[in-house]
Amino acid sequence: MAIIKKFRIKSFKNINTIIEFEKVSLAYGNRLILEDINFKINEGQIFGMLGPNGVGKSTIFNLITGLINPGHGNIKIAGQNVNQYPIYLRTKKFKVGYVPQYGGFFNDLSLHDNLKAISEIVIENKSYRTERINYLISKFELDNLKDIKAKFLSGGQKKKLVIALSLLSEPKVLLLDECFAALDVLTIKMLQEIIVNLQNENNITICICDHQARDLLACVDVAMILSNGKIIAQDTPSNLVKNINAKNAYFGDNFKFN
Repeated sequence: MAIIKKFRIKSFKNINTIIEFEKVSLAYGNRLILEDINFKINEGQIFGMLGPNGVGKSTIFNLITGLINPGHGNIKIAGQNVNQYPIYLRTKKFKVGYVPQYGGFFNDLSLHDNLKAISEIVIENKSYRTERINYLISKFELDNLKDIKAKFLSGGQKKKLVIALSLLSEPKVLLLDECFAALDVLTIKMLQEIIVNLQNENNITICICDHQARDLLACVDVAMILSNGKIIAQDTPSNLVKNINAKNAYFGDNFKFN
């Protein structure tokens, strides 16, 4: 993973918090999902979330996008409390993009028509729609696939398409849910390079949750471990894998990174 590491940003000249959770709790009935959690994601950072199934990683994404609201606590984007902001306002005003684990595209539309359909929703300037679509097709090297229906694309090609769809609105924050799941080694490496390039070239803040710990740690600046509704560790990848709480709750004693 040397190609990924050499691009990693390890420090930030101007540290501006773009997402902040303040004492956020959430329960479904009697089941406590998140308990009084606090964390910050800095502008331009690649931030990772790790933890067992059902620990609340996707729930955090749903809280950021506004799909659900916290039971207690505050969620801030760019310094503003967004608890009462609906999904469309968070997308439009704060430019939050989301790449789901599954789907995110129209199966029976071509790759190009997928981009065209979403561009008509998120881009008001008609002339700019074509420019933006062509830019993203070129950026992700999708020219030879633009007339193929999305359902016939490979797993990696579908992932490229969904990321391109999320970038149509030029987001400042991009949420990637289980982005490495069910992908082969070469496709994962390609996706890691895309993620790091988005940080370097576009200064997009990226938040990733995944079960593929090594793949996630290879391309993030900071990661946190969730367990039993709480954040038990947060640090750089190299420090995190040495953290005793992280080992006990998630990595185990035999986990190797690098």
